[in-house]
Order: sequence, then structure tokens, then C-alpha cells
Amino acid sequence: MTAIIQTLLLLLAVLVAVAVMARRLNVAPSIVLVIAGVAVAFVPGLPTIELAPEFVLLVVLPPLIYLAGVSMSWREFRFNLRSISLLAFGCVVFTTCAVAVGAHVVLGLPWGLAFVLGAIVSPPDVVAPLAVARRLGLPRRILVVLEGEGLANDATALILYRFAVAAVSTGAFSLPEAAGTFAAIVIGEVAWGLAVGWISLRMRHWARDPRVEITLSMMTPYLAYWVPEHLGGSGVLATVAAGLYVSWNGPLLISSATRLQGVFFWDLLVYLIEGFIFLITGMQARALIERIESHSLVEILLGIAVTTLICIVARFVWVFPAIYLPRWLFRGVRRRDPAPIWQRPFMIAFVGVRGIVSLAAALALPFALQNGEPFPYRDFIVVVTFGVIVMTLVGQGLMMPLVMRWLGLAAVGIAERRIERERELTARHDAIDAAQRRLADMLAQGTVGEGVYALLAARNDQRVLQVPRTLEEGFETAKLGGRLRLELIAAERQHLHQLERDGALTDEARRRIERELDLEEASIACKAEGYDPPL
Repeated sequence: MTAIIQTLLLLLAVLVAVAVMARRLNVAPSIVLVIAGVAVAFVPGLPTIELAPEFVLLVVLPPLIYLAGVSMSWREFRFNLRSISLLAFGCVVFTTCAVAVGAHVVLGLPWGLAFVLGAIVSPPDVVAPLAVARRLGLPRRILVVLEGEGLANDATALILYRFAVAAVSTGAFSLPEAAGTFAAIVIGEVAWGLAVGWISLRMRHWARDPRVEITLSMMTPYLAYWVPEHLGGSGVLATVAAGLYVSWNGPLLISSATRLQGVFFWDLLVYLIEGFIFLITGMQARALIERIESHSLVEILLGIAVTTLICIVARFVWVFPAIYLPRWLFRGVRRRDPAPIWQRPFMIAFVGVRGIVSLAAALALPFALQNGEPFPYRDFIVVVTFGVIVMTLVGQGLMMPLVMRWLGLAAVGIAERRIERERELTARHDAIDAAQRRLADMLAQGTVGEGVYALLAARNDQRVLQVPRTLEEGFETAKLGGRLRLELIAAERQHLHQLERDGALTDEARRRIERELDLEEASIACKAEGYDPPL
């Protein structure tokens, strides 16, 4: 137990050090974490850490998928559903088949094992590339499509993976039966996920206790995931459906106190999960190298190169027709959603980084067939999968800023953010006007007296002054006014600290006042994030 605790503390220290280094280098932490994990894996004296696939699929994956669903806008998800579906289902199936053909023809794998490898490496990861993409300021719609694809493609890949492994283990496969099972899984999981989301929100609304509500929110993804997974599904679509339901219906049922505390809780939880997963992914290098004996280095490198190349090329081959063909064939689609410039599908096609789900699926391969014989090519498939992850994550991840600048998408993203911020300012003013009209109605109805009305009206007038009319004014307000307000808050904190030391203020009173100052400081930071410099 002591050794486990020491190892966890060491990994936590590496995680913090890498985060600081990545910020200094302006590189995605996930990329640096994988590289650091590979380096740490070969440090003499450190124990070999092997990733348990059941831990990833049953413990790590559900909260990540659920939070991505909660963070996703249902309106944007529904509008881009066609593109998301063609990528999350069509591209995964196409990539699986393409890798299977290449693995059979070039690498000499039997057809069943070739499809196993294809299903494992077919789903792109959503965590690492989106972290880079958001920092680079990609256009909003590209982010929505990539995030939506990442929510559902794991389900398609894991279902195909189970079909392929079962075919290899039993030697039997029926396409009509597999298609019917796939359709039943999709429908059943979506229905179950919506039911879990509905139950979760109602229980949280009845609880009215932030601690209970956050606990229920933490249980929701596991309830949505584990039941379908136990019944033979993937659990991914159910978790996605639950997250989207909570995202769309939660704002009116979740209390403000729960949101304030829940955002911090989930942000820290996901940060630690993602950091440890990327770090431990890199640390698998030592265990995999020690395990592989029956294949030469040339065979392994060839397998990694061929599989990586097919994954990249297959995505490009699929993305462009999937985006442009529906618009060319159907006038209604073309009128409702005009064809984008070619740079957008190119960027979507380029972001095809593989991640932890692929590695977990590879490690979950059985060691023996049903007849007792060893599972053929198991170690080869695991090592090739690891190589594809490292090649795409490090290679494509580091190239993303260069590709984005080459495509000229940075200017598009800046223009979109400016329009979004201008709409936000308008919405803020409209909301204050709505509150002012409601206050006037209350005065006319006799609900409030003149004194209360004057007090609340002054509060609204103050809020109007705090909301700028233009982005340029907002930037100056956030830059100068925000800095001055923070200095005043710091002066208040210093005075409260001195009063407490002198015994003129109790600890409880100081904490209440300090919480109000914390909320005000957080509000200043939140508003500062909403205003970009003048463009």
C-alpha cells in the first residue's frame, strides 16, 4: 500500500510539473504528458505500471463522456447531427474496413484479426485535440462537430470491436444479426440515457442540497453507462444521452449554489482523470516492449506506420464527400446549410488523434480463444495500437497550430468570437431591461412599495452601468476597472484579516464576508474572459 501511495504522489508531482512546462512551451499538456510518461517508464527502479482496461472503460470513461455531453449545446448538436452522425458512425465503420484491408494485405493478418485492429484504432480521441483546438480559437462549428463526433464514435467502435472479437473467438459471424443487434443497442441506449437524465434531474431538484446534488451528478454517468454495458451494449450512447438531457433541461432545475460548487468539482475531477490517463498511457511503453517477443522490430514499425497512415488517409477520404455530397444531392440541405469553405472539412479531417479508448480496447483483448488456444497476434495488436496513439497524438497534435495558421482559420475564429461577444452584450442589456419591466409591473400591482422599488431600480441602474455597450468599451472596463476593483477587494481582505487578528471579528463572520468577496472576484474574472481586445 505504501508503494502505491508513493507512486501516486510521484505521478501527481509529474502531472503538476508537466502542466507548468506545457504552459511555458505553449503546447497541449496531453502531448507533453504522454512524452513524459514514456520517459518516466524507463527510469530505473520504478515499478512497471500496466493500465487495467476495465478500469478505463468502467471507471474513467463514463464521467468524461457525461461531462462532455453536459457541456455540449443540444441546439448546436441537433443542427450538426448530420455531420456528427456521418463521422461518428460512417467514418468509424469506413476506417475499420480500410485498416482491416490494409492489415490483411500488407501486414498479413487474418481477416478477423484485421477487423479487430481496425475497430480498435478507428475512433479518434476527443480530449487531446479539443484542448488544443479551443486554445487555438478554431471556429465554433468545427469544435461542435469534433466534440459531437467524440461523444458517439466510441460507441460505434466498441460495438464493432465486440463483434470482431466474438467472430475471432468463436469463428462465426452473421452480418444481418450484427446489424440488428447494433440498431437495438443504439435505440435502447438512447432511451435508457434519457430516462437516467430525467430521474437524475428530478432527484437533484427534490434534494435542494448542493452536496447531495453533486453526489447524484457523479452517480449519473455510471448508472447510465454500467447497465447497458452489462447487458451487452457499450454504455457510451446512454451516457451521452443523459448528459445532453441534463444540458438542455438542467438550467431551470439545478440551483445556483450547486452550479457554483459543481463547476469546480467537475473541473478538478476531469483535470486529474485526464492528466493521469495521458501520463499512464505513455508509461505503458515499458510494459509493452517487455511483452513483445514473437515479432521483430521491423514488423512492429511497419505495422505502426501502415496503420497510422491508413487511419489518416481514410479520414480525409471520408470527410470531404460526407460534408459536400449531401449538399450537392439535396437542395433542401444546400438551402438550409450552405457548403463550407474547403478549409473547414480539411481541419476536421486532420484532427484524427487516437487516444485512451483505443488503448483500453486493445488491452482488453482476451488472452485465449474459446477453444483454449492463445489469442493470435494479441501482443502485436496492442503494441501497434500504442504506436498509433503516440504517432497521432504527438505528430498531429504538434502540427495542429501550423495547419490552422496555414488554412487561415484563426481569423475566422476571431470574427466568430467577436460576433458572439456582441450578442452576449445585447443579451445582458435585454435581460436587465426584462428585470426592470418586471419590477415596474410589481409596483403597478402593489406587490412592492415605493421604497423597495427605488432600491431595486437603483440596483438595476448600477448593473446597466457595469455592462458596456461595445466590445472596445468592455475591454477597457475589464482591463482598468477590473484591476482597480481587485485592488479594492485586496484592501478589504487585508483589513478583515487584521480585524480577525485583533479579535474584533469572529472567524465565522470573516468567512461569510470573505465568501462574498470571493464571488465578486470570480465575477470580475468571468466578465474579463468575455471581452476580447479590440479587433
